[in-house]
Parts: sequence; C-alpha cells; structure tokens
Amino acid sequence: MATEQLTASRPPIDAALARRLITAQFPQWAGLPLEPVDPAGSDHVIYRLGDELAVRLPRHSGATEQAGKEYEWLPRLAPRLPLAVPEPVAVGEPAFGYPRRWSVSRWLAGEVATVEALADCRASAVGLAGFLTALQGLTPEGLQGLTPEGASARAGGSLSGRPLADRDRGTRAAIARVDGVFDTAALTELWESGLRAPGWGRPPVWFHGDFHTGNLLTVEGRLSAVIDFGGLGIGDPACDLVIAFTLMSAGTRAVFREALGVDDATWTRGRAWALTTGLNAYTAYAATSPRVAAQTTRQITQALIG
Repeated sequence: MATEQLTASRPPIDAALARRLITAQFPQWAGLPLEPVDPAGSDHVIYRLGDELAVRLPRHSGATEQAGKEYEWLPRLAPRLPLAVPEPVAVGEPAFGYPRRWSVSRWLAGEVATVEALADCRASAVGLAGFLTALQGLTPEGLQGLTPEGASARAGGSLSGRPLADRDRGTRAAIARVDGVFDTAALTELWESGLRAPGWGRPPVWFHGDFHTGNLLTVEGRLSAVIDFGGLGIGDPACDLVIAFTLMSAGTRAVFREALGVDDATWTRGRAWALTTGLNAYTAYAATSPRVAAQTTRQITQALIG
C-alpha cells in the first residue's frame, strides 16, 4: 500500500515538471524555450531546451544510472570515436516528488536512422563497424588491466555487462508467448545456439549496450551520431551486433561483419542478443505500437536469417 501511495504521489513527467527542475537547479537556463521531442523512446522523456540543449528525464528506475554514467564516461570516450556522441553538461537531482537523477546535454542535430534509408548502404555498414572498432579499442585512464567488476567498482557505477544466460527464463517465456506469430522451434534453436556458443575469450572491451537503429542519427542521409549510452559497459561486445539485425540487410551485414572481424561464436551470440532484445520489445509494446511491432518483427526475422 505504501508503494502504491508513493507511486500515486509522484508528479507526471511533463513540461511543467521539467521547467520546475531546470529553474530550481540550473537557473541560468530557466528562460530558455522548452519543447517536447517526440518520439522520445521508452526510457526517457526528452525536451529540447533552447537551441543547444536537451533535457532527459528517466521514465523508470531502470534508466536512473544513465545520467551519471554518461556524465562520467562520455567526455573520456568521445574524442577518440569517429561519430558524435552526447556531450553531457549537467546532472540534475531528484526534486518536487520526481525520484530520479536527470541530465542536460548538448543538442545533437539529425534524424533517427531508418531501415529504408540505410539498410543497403555499404558505407553505413563500414562506418558502424569502424565506430565499434574504435569503441572496443579504448581503455580509459585508470581502468587498465581491471576486470569488468573491478572497472565497475572503480567507476562508481555498473559497467559489468549482463550475461546472455541471465535472460534465459525471460526469453523462453517470450518465445512461448509469440507462438503462432513466429516459428517458435526456429527461435528456440537460435536461442540455444547462442547459449552454447563459446564465450568472449579475450580481455573485456567497451560496448554501447543498446546499439540499435533508434540510437543512431543521420544528417543528409549519412550517419552522424550515436546516442543513448545507458547500457555502456565493459565485457563481451556481442550485444552490440544487434545493429546488424535492426538496420542492415543480409548483404550489408556481411560487409559489416567482415569490417569488424567477427568470429563465428561472437556472431552467434550477437544473433541471440538480437533475438532476446527483439522478443522483449515485441511482447512489451507490439500490441499497442504498430511502429514497434514492425521494427521488432524485422529484428527477430533478420536474426533468424543470420
């Protein structure tokens, strides 16, 4: 009952709340226009603040760490990455009944990448492979030689990636729920192949953690930025192969895989990551969002193709 009362007492995440938070904590921006960004995504409500800033307010507790994580790490990673990433300028604190940390970043111009524009673009496939190669090659100061757990402790936040096997129960439940929509025998075979595949046998590397079409921006049809680093971590980079199945066609996937130099085991784990994340989004949102239904159906079927 106490939890229900607390939830009910929280204010709606709207422009009025955003304005109160900005005015109280960052009065230097209090007079700037505030416009909603739509669609904003499932994790954050986003407002454009003036011409140069963006305000991101987490919708749920699962996105709470993102503000601090991006503020801590993106300034260290950004100078050596070939595409733009968010530039955090401030982290706000809970207030006025809103229970989560929130962030202000520089506005990144661009349109969200689309399959229609980029699925068959070889240059985009090579560019995305180059971004991941650069990201995986970075070792921020102070984290050399540390395990993911040690790096996480040093960073003061969670950087350890969640193992694929941790998603087993939820993935099998989702497969059962989509019986009649997808070939569940083929889904199960792919999922079990991912679980059986040898793990990442090399030193842990940086991964984006939520590397899909919706987190890429384009300007004049060319990739310009990668956003939303809430899943940033250190470990097995197979999760970032999801982009190959959300954005690319079979032909450009082959170009991407060759440019990135992905071995068979990592590719199989990547297909499994595309499957489990696609199923999770499909079962959560497809019934109420035709856009999500179409995107996740493509993701799941492309993962089956390989």
